[in-house]
Order: sequence, then structure tokens, then C-alpha cells
Amino acid sequence: MPSDHALSIVPANRLEETGSTAAMASTEADIIEVMGLRMHNLHRDVIAARVVEAAAAKRKMLVVNANAHFVVLSQRNPWMRDLFARADIAFCDGAGVQLAARFLTGQVPHRTTPPEWIGSVLEQLGSKASVFWLGGRQEAVEEAARRYEERYGVTTAGVQHGYFDASRGSLETLALVERINQLAPSILLVNMGMPRQEQWLWDNWDRLQPGVAVAAGALVDHAAGRVRRPPRWVANLGIEWLVRLIREPRRLWRRYVLGLPVFGIYVLRFALFGSKRLSSRSNGGASADKTTHVS
Repeated sequence: MPSDHALSIVPANRLEETGSTAAMASTEADIIEVMGLRMHNLHRDVIAARVVEAAAAKRKMLVVNANAHFVVLSQRNPWMRDLFARADIAFCDGAGVQLAARFLTGQVPHRTTPPEWIGSVLEQLGSKASVFWLGGRQEAVEEAARRYEERYGVTTAGVQHGYFDASRGSLETLALVERINQLAPSILLVNMGMPRQEQWLWDNWDRLQPGVAVAAGALVDHAAGRVRRPPRWVANLGIEWLVRLIREPRRLWRRYVLGLPVFGIYVLRFALFGSKRLSSRSNGGASADKTTHVS
């Protein structure tokens, strides 16, 4: 089981008790469950508005998302499902998850990704926002911070590359959490790739002081100008994964060439057997650690 400092599990019908006004505004109509993952069916503009509200008020808010890769990992890592049960905002980030939701539930959740709405958040907050960038290569995270300062007028609270010992209770992690708390950013962007960033948030959420934490994936590379997002119509066609694979074959071939068929198998298995096949073993993220990478 996760240690005492890990996130506590919040039942699906008790999101309103997490303490966030944004979360309190959620209704059962906003919530959809896909293969054991509890998500909020929210348009990206609504997500942005709720993040702005929480960041401006310096409230604690956890924002996570799931693509097909994450859904597969969550089937054998119960802590990932618990993380989504605890999150103030958990949204769909991938056409595969949309298709799975339609097939399994008949519902089609809104799909978005942090690079699509974080700019709107920072534009609205401007100088009121202080941002801590966590993850990516040092030169990339520094460039991302510089560009966002110039573009949105935000303050950079701090930066930290992703090449550190992110394991639970490590000296580097404890020092990093203390540093973040001292700097007190209104927004913490965690860009360490799935599921490393989620594991780090799971391990340290109770230690972090109020502020909005976003599992942001490759946002740091987008912000630094190292990766360009394809046009929105590509995402609408559900082939953004193909564009990413063509651009970064060495890093992503395993996730897409091997991972997508595995995802399809999991979806079919869930359709036949439902939650009975979900792993109930709580391994503290051991399985996830074997598949981690740094954005």
C-alpha cells in the first residue's frame, strides 16, 4: 500500500469535499469512468477557467489526464486509479480513450491536452501567476520559462530539470519539495512524462503547499519551441499519435506500435469481464517505474 503521505482515496461521490470551488462545481453529469479511471467530461475552456480560479485564490488543485498509454498502465497499477479518484480535474487526453469511452459507456468525453489551454490560463493571470517548471532537460526548461515570461508576463518561481532521483523519500525529492514550498508558486507544471510525473505527484501531494499542480507531459518541449503541435484538425481526426510517432520514432515507437494494440486488447477484455479483471494489488508504483521516461 502507498505510504501515509501518499494521496488519500476520495470516493467518486465525494469530489465536492476536496476543498476546491472548481471541484465543487462538478456534477455527476461531468463525470465519466473509463476502465476504472474516473474522469471529468469538461471542455478545455472550462478546465482553463477552473484552473485560473484556483490559481488566483492560491487553492490546492491537482490536474491530471489520461491517454491510452496511461489507461493500460492503470489496469495493473491501482495507485493510478486512486490518483484519478483524488484529482480535482482529471480529463481525457487522447483519441484512444475517447473511442474506448464510446465503446464501453456510450459517452464521448471532451478531449484536450495541457498545451491547448495552459496559455489561456497564463494569459488571464498574467503577472499574478508564478510558475515552477519541473521536468525536461535543463536547457529546455530554462527556455520554456523564459518564453512564457515574455509571452504572458508571468513570474518564474523556479525551474528544475527532470534528471534527479524522483523516488519516494529520496534526498533530492525531499529537497525539491521543500524548495517548491518555499517559493510558493501558484502553478506547478510537472513535465516528466507518464507515469513518472503522476508517480511523483502521488508520492508528494500531501507535502506540497497550496497551488495548482498540472501533470503536463511534454509541455516543456512545446513551450521551449522544441516540439510543434500539429494543427487541431489532425487531433480531431484522431491521428495526432501518428504525427508524434513520425517526429519521434525512437522515443515513441514502443508506446504506439506496441502499446496501441495492447490498449485495444485491454478495452475488449474490460468489455467482456469489466472491473473483475482490474488489478487490486497496490504496488506503490513498482510496475510503473519500469516504464518511466523523462520528457
